[in-house]
Amino acid sequence: MAKALPSGWEALEVTGAALREIETLKLLVAALPDSYTIYHSVHWTLLEQRGGVHGEIDFVVVNRAGDLLLIEQKCGFLSEGPDGLVNAYGERQKSVAAQVSRTLHAMQKKLFQSLGGELVRIEHLFYCPDYQVRNPVTAGLQPERIVDAKRRAELAIVIQRILPEGNASEVARKVHRFLSDTLQLATDVSTRIGQARALVTRVAGGLAHWGRRLDFSPYRMRVTGTAGSGKTQLALAELHDAAAAGRRALYLCFNRPLADHMAAIAPAGSLCLTFHAFCDRLLKQAGVQTDFSSPDAFNRLIDQAATLAPADEGFDLLIVDEGQDFEPAWRTLIFRHANENTRLIWLEDPMQNLYARPPFNEPGWIRIDARTNYRCPRPVVRLLQGLLPGEESIEAASPFDSEELDIITYRDAEGLRNGVKEAIRRCLGEGFRKQDIVILSAHGQQHSALMPFDQLGPHHLRRFTGRYDMLGGPIYSPGELLLESVYRFKGQSAPAVVLAEVDFEVLDEREARKLFVGASRAMMKLVIVLSERSATLLSERM
Repeated sequence: MAKALPSGWEALEVTGAALREIETLKLLVAALPDSYTIYHSVHWTLLEQRGGVHGEIDFVVVNRAGDLLLIEQKCGFLSEGPDGLVNAYGERQKSVAAQVSRTLHAMQKKLFQSLGGELVRIEHLFYCPDYQVRNPVTAGLQPERIVDAKRRAELAIVIQRILPEGNASEVARKVHRFLSDTLQLATDVSTRIGQARALVTRVAGGLAHWGRRLDFSPYRMRVTGTAGSGKTQLALAELHDAAAAGRRALYLCFNRPLADHMAAIAPAGSLCLTFHAFCDRLLKQAGVQTDFSSPDAFNRLIDQAATLAPADEGFDLLIVDEGQDFEPAWRTLIFRHANENTRLIWLEDPMQNLYARPPFNEPGWIRIDARTNYRCPRPVVRLLQGLLPGEESIEAASPFDSEELDIITYRDAEGLRNGVKEAIRRCLGEGFRKQDIVILSAHGQQHSALMPFDQLGPHHLRRFTGRYDMLGGPIYSPGELLLESVYRFKGQSAPAVVLAEVDFEVLDEREARKLFVGASRAMMKLVIVLSERSATLLSERM
């Protein structure tokens, strides 16, 4: 049985073309021996002088020797004409041979650059499981490199014929590293609505690649990165590296939902906690129980934890995510659990500092400034740019450049509810499922006008009840649409975001940061529901 990367694909809930790719992946995993590795939905980027070229390879099969076979899959009906096989995209038509050639060229160029000129064998195959090619000779591809509907049962046999198992080699390790890092097969932190979903994203030239290649001692790296720049992808990649090497790893953040989500997707053995949960853990190990019913429970929790001596020599890897939310005294407590050999990584974004914490000023840290947003559609990044202070800037790198930003205004409480319902209708009308949509209130849990509602129109809301189950998991009300506050949803993202209850008299630094945090959660679609006075102030800022 072959190995498929990234893992977790068995649990994905997909439809359409993605479902057909999963069907092919199941077939290949079962039919190919364990000497093969299959990379699926591989995104690649080729930067050239005339601009960026983006594409996608459906499957990359790698043998023991590190040789590659690129598989382009096209489902449905194809056309054959003077220019060979043609695939229709609406009213446009694209040559299959040209697509395959372009993909092959891009992969050859990137791999050649990555391996320092070392040559690697790269083959190609075209797979059309629903269409039988009538004229293979004139299709524009070598007939033996086409597996159509008539030959689809032979797919695995053809792959092994083109790409034999081969013998293990040093170059194979480099090729796997290239496919895992340079092409950025990383699990992005995504919305948690009852269950964690793994999404494969491309972070071209991102932190998960370069951050892990820096070598200095002691390892103290501070990443100041804008939303969507790949900070949490870097954290997850570091946790996987630590788990593979058998090293003890600790991941800390401020928000409970983010800690819960990271714990769900991090490799086994990783300790993912909020800072307060970490303090509670230290006290329990010392035999001290915390009474959380008292008003100052969390302050006493930190004070008591600070008096404890570290129980061991420290963690091998220690990551602080959303570091802008941490007090200086917390940093002192955390760093006591590291030693000179600990790999220390601090991830922060000053624009997401909603609690007015003092900035990080520890000496002796190597700093990386990541100003590229790969997550949000370009219209959303343009909005974010207008919220930045002074001469600061961020770069948009998302492939989405259509009108993915909607504005809905309201006057009163009834208008707010109607505006949110209209925003939901627009998202559903564009094909997003309810589990893809998150409603974010710009207010906290206690001050939101939306939080008391269990339903908006026909939509039942799913919101945090403030209670936890016996295993420490958060308890949510039954519902299909997640309703959260901007504060609790920091560090996460969703395909479609409805940012509601945006209402301010002055667009000052605090309000700009809240708007920045909420808007930057959107991966594909953002609808802002804001008061009329806020809309006027925002338009003046933009």
